[in-house]
Amino acid sequence: MNYIAGNADIAVIGAGHAGIEAALAAARLGMKTLLFTINLDAVGNMPCNPSIGGTGKGHLVYEIDALGGEMGYAADLVTLQTRTLNLGKGPAVHSKRVQADRIKYREIMKKTLENTPNLSLIQAEIVNFETEEKDGKKQITSVITKMGAVWKVKCAVVCAGTFLNGRVITGECAYESGPDGMLPAKGFTNALLREGIEIYRFKTGTPPRVHEDTVDMSVLEIQKGDLNTLPFSARTDSEAYKKIEQIPCRIVYTSKETHDIIRSNLDRSPLYSGEIKGTGPRYCPSIEDKVVRFADKERHQLFVEPCGKDTKELYIQGFSSSLPEEVQIKMLHSLKGFENAQMMRTAYAIEYDCINPTQLYPTLEFKSISGLYGAGQFNGTSGYEEAAAQGLIAGINAALKIKGQEPLILTRDSSYIGTLIDDIVTKGTNEPYRMMTSRSEYRLLLRQDNADTRLTPTGYRLGLISEERYNRYLDKQKAIEAEVERANRTTISPSEALNKILEENGTTPITTGVKLADLLRRPQINYNVLTAVDTKRPELPLEIISCAEVIVKYDGYIKRQLSEVAKFAKTEAIKLPADLDYDTLKGLRIEARQKLNKIKPENIGQASRISGVSPADITVLLIYCQQNKRNNGENTK
Repeated sequence: MNYIAGNADIAVIGAGHAGIEAALAAARLGMKTLLFTINLDAVGNMPCNPSIGGTGKGHLVYEIDALGGEMGYAADLVTLQTRTLNLGKGPAVHSKRVQADRIKYREIMKKTLENTPNLSLIQAEIVNFETEEKDGKKQITSVITKMGAVWKVKCAVVCAGTFLNGRVITGECAYESGPDGMLPAKGFTNALLREGIEIYRFKTGTPPRVHEDTVDMSVLEIQKGDLNTLPFSARTDSEAYKKIEQIPCRIVYTSKETHDIIRSNLDRSPLYSGEIKGTGPRYCPSIEDKVVRFADKERHQLFVEPCGKDTKELYIQGFSSSLPEEVQIKMLHSLKGFENAQMMRTAYAIEYDCINPTQLYPTLEFKSISGLYGAGQFNGTSGYEEAAAQGLIAGINAALKIKGQEPLILTRDSSYIGTLIDDIVTKGTNEPYRMMTSRSEYRLLLRQDNADTRLTPTGYRLGLISEERYNRYLDKQKAIEAEVERANRTTISPSEALNKILEENGTTPITTGVKLADLLRRPQINYNVLTAVDTKRPELPLEIISCAEVIVKYDGYIKRQLSEVAKFAKTEAIKLPADLDYDTLKGLRIEARQKLNKIKPENIGQASRISGVSPADITVLLIYCQQNKRNNGENTK
């Protein structure tokens, strides 16, 4: 029998990476916040890879930190190894990734939540919620636990991860389960369906874990971490971070024997038997999928990664599978060095319920239910970082809604977070969405190194960045500006030493004085190689040098992208009425009417990014907006 358990401002459902950020943001903004989880021991769990960051994902972590989120700081505290990916390419795609101690990460996040004012961490499964009609629209009023506790709330953020009707599949064995052997969440999907919310069925997977002592590590290729690297968080002491003891990862390759084992057992793979109904992530396929899709490839690279300092578990990245357990053991034993490997955890696929994210506003609030927000894999995305980013925005917006303040909507030109959210709420997704640098048309503006420049003022305005941290940010910006100015005004005279440097780096010697900035704009040249001839260079931290160099070197490209942003801003500024019935607009194609009525774009820019809306349809909308302004007596110039 249900009973009233209490009142709060915001309930957050699920304490994974999305739920943690949502709850912390809401509580730090002064909201009485409840964070519910099926199991308190799984707070901040990493059921798949023990890492934070990666291509595109590292950008998200920097942005989360710049806004005042927690993921980057916690990742710094538990770093086992750090590497910057894509260093052979331009700075726009440089992406930090760390191997993380998954047990310590959980411990740190749980402790942080427990010690945050305004926040209550509760072990309970939410199975239902209630709404009431208010001003002609449904408004969430409470969430209900499996044991019947009714919590009256003003807003709720759903961060259910892969728990909703979770079903684990390994070969012929399938059973109801959440990730990592946790209980699945039952009942809440029915509450969503009752309210007319569209549900998808997605799937993800994870590789086996192996006991380190049963692997011959001496025959594996060693992969060391980067030296002199910067942390994710501005809260982390960068000098101390450079001195952390890094644990090496290793590399192993599949073989013909591995592929033969997989091919001979494809009839037992739930991927191909039809047992798995959910749609899986395109960019993280299982090993059996890779062997089938890339049949001509003789081997696939796998990464052997530690799960923590105090555990012997090794994670085999790239070896995800849902083949039967005994087949997985044979596959493992076919790898060099793994002939006697003991499998500690079997690989599995997991199916789960999630929503069609086009049902959300860019604030991540449901269009049909005021005060109800979604974040993370519940929204059809994939990955810890994508989840944390959405959780942060949903938590912030739930708090702002209760305060009666304007919501936070990040644009595509401001951040990868803005790109991610715009992609899923505007275009939707038919598979687990993963952030990649290629998804942004403004990559050069949205670098890791300038995440604080782009977003820290916003975090400070919201109240998630302290005064002390904001002052440090301002000092950093002044130092970067001063170094850029110095590079533009400093003339380097020709000399034997300079020309030797230029020739050794494959670029033309000089005969007259040249600005330091012009030397840095040469593709072959960087700050480090000019140290001997740049005699008036001040002693500066690595983060200042790195930012200044990118600004100087890519000045022309940056100005070009800023010009594109200005054009983009014009279309984003042309608002569309929320209650506009697109069926009434003559000239729109039928598909465009259907898509526009479903998405209800906030402006012309968003409308132009909807799949199925053509440039001709946008012209119709622009004409409507101009006529609407005239009818309202507004200046249309």
